[in-house]
Amino acid sequence: MEELYNKLIAIPDSYFGFVMGIISYAKRKPERLQRVLQFINDNNDLTPSDVVKYVIDQPDFHEFDLGLNEMVG
Repeated sequence: MEELYNKLIAIPDSYFGFVMGIISYAKRKPERLQRVLQFINDNNDLTPSDVVKYVIDQPDFHEFDLGLNEMVG
């Protein structure tokens, strides 16, 4: 998870809610973490919006029906 955190904060214009939301998604399943890391590693010049779009397009995005408080709190 530390690797993902470091990659997320290194994205230009990264912000707290973005980082915590992506981490909340990825920590639920090991395969999610691997997919998100792979996406970040395979793409240059990502923005937070690019990563968010990737995550919300995943078939399992709504699997746990996270509310806003769970995602960032």
